[in-house]
Amino acid sequence: MRKKLLALILLGLAAIGPAWGQARPDPRNFVFLGGDPAADHSEILARPDIEGAQIVYSWRQLEPREGEYDFSAIETDLATLDALHRKLFVQLQDRFFSADARRLPDYLLTEPRYDGGLARQYDNPGEGEPIGQGWTAIQWNGAVRARFQALIAALGKRFDKRLFGINLPETAFDRVEGNDPPGFSCDSYFEAALDNMRALRAAFSQTQVVQYVNFWPCEWNNDHHYMERAFALAAELGVGMGGPDIVPYRRGQMRNAYPFFHDYRGRLSLVAMAVQEPTLTHTNPQTGRRFTHDDFVTFARDYLGVDIIFWTLEAPWLSQQGLRTP
Repeated sequence: MRKKLLALILLGLAAIGPAWGQARPDPRNFVFLGGDPAADHSEILARPDIEGAQIVYSWRQLEPREGEYDFSAIETDLATLDALHRKLFVQLQDRFFSADARRLPDYLLTEPRYDGGLARQYDNPGEGEPIGQGWTAIQWNGAVRARFQALIAALGKRFDKRLFGINLPETAFDRVEGNDPPGFSCDSYFEAALDNMRALRAAFSQTQVVQYVNFWPCEWNNDHHYMERAFALAAELGVGMGGPDIVPYRRGQMRNAYPFFHDYRGRLSLVAMAVQEPTLTHTNPQTGRRFTHDDFVTFARDYLGVDIIFWTLEAPWLSQQGLRTP
């Protein structure tokens, strides 16, 4: 009887996994190249501790004219990475973080049914940096969203299985006060994001798919139940989750996405998060200094359950002085 009871206990602990103290492997390392071609960074991509690259492609870049797709940049990057035996993670970008970046196809910006295509948003470029402004596609407009999902479908037809992964960008939208765009509501924004998650999963059956999620407009601390509904849908569909910033225990994130990453460890198909350049500006309150490589990795691994980190090329450990090998 005791042997049977012990076996059941051990089986239960094994099923629960890392939450009960089992060692979790460190996240795998990809480099975040922004919009740079992979060929510009062949040397760092060839390092044995780098598995691949995350590269951003704007909607305008991939659909220069309505229904005409240009995937040549992805093909070129994929060929470069394949030759290096490295993986490509595509970020499909429909939002932009400078005032002059309006990188949607012209028809979306000019034809009346698309209501201008873009809405202004605030941007926080990092700790201690002045607030900037940018743009986000008005996905709550059904006509805009239909065109975005047509692009997703075309990408899936061309690249499913050939890409290692594809992600949609962050859910945060800090709209400009007193300037709500046409047709916007908190619920319509949220439902449009979930609809795009479904479209991404439908288009890619053999490639990892990820939705970046950090904040939702109008919500704080899950008070609209947006965050819990998004994570529940991701787990149901087999969609991974991620985010643009790993900032250990930062208050804003701890009141929004981070606790859900913690609670969903082991229940998501993939967790892929970034340490981008603005992330490096944040200070560890325990040390009074900038967060270190180990600070990021420990928090990502043990609290968030991260499988992949997309590292900015500005990360100090990626410099020649900080060269790391297995």
